[in-house]
Amino acid sequence: MKKIKCIIVDDEPLAVSLLGSYVEKIPFLELVFSTENPIEALEFIQKNDADLVFLDIQMPELTGINFMKIVGDKMKYILTTAYSEYALEGYEHNVVDYLLKPISFDRFSKSVMKAQERFPVIEASETGHFFVKSSGQQHRINFDEILYVESIKDYVNIRTETQEYIVLDTLKSLENQLPANFTRIHKSFILNLDKVKSLNSKKVILISEHEISVGEIYRSNLLEKLK
Repeated sequence: MKKIKCIIVDDEPLAVSLLGSYVEKIPFLELVFSTENPIEALEFIQKNDADLVFLDIQMPELTGINFMKIVGDKMKYILTTAYSEYALEGYEHNVVDYLLKPISFDRFSKSVMKAQERFPVIEASETGHFFVKSSGQQHRINFDEILYVESIKDYVNIRTETQEYIVLDTLKSLENQLPANFTRIHKSFILNLDKVKSLNSKKVILISEHEISVGEIYRSNLLEKLK
């Protein structure tokens, strides 16, 4: 199973250490960075991939709420706080859960299980397919059946030759799991190059007759891959 890459951000050293020890006990979590300084965490996120942040709300240099406003919804958050009144505000952002200090391992485990449900795409297998959670069920999708993937706010639409799957996930997350014959052609679209029928100055026409606009910054890369 693909591991969820985690970051711990808390200005209390003991809290960082405790959460780190908890992460090590969960097989599907991988701790990629921990810090007592939220500014360092922002710098790490700019240069590295991560999925989930264990984030303290009350920090002197930068509050957890402001941290989430800067990073945005490209990551998911579990808030750690000694103040329960902050929980409601946190849910306005891409927050999975909040942990009220002191944090027990049992409560931590329940929280990360909830987080795991928010990462519905299971690691792609070497046999040419993956599984996604859509409409409450796990669906097997073969890569060679996919026409394109479209971002729709907090969801993605995986369009195959016969069906659509609406999945709670991000385009970036899927992009990292799809094979080399898939490429981004627009900020909202990933395309299966094997399904391209023709290309004009602004659009790609697929064998299914779907037409997808090509973003200007993606055009040269698309042309190179289609050679």
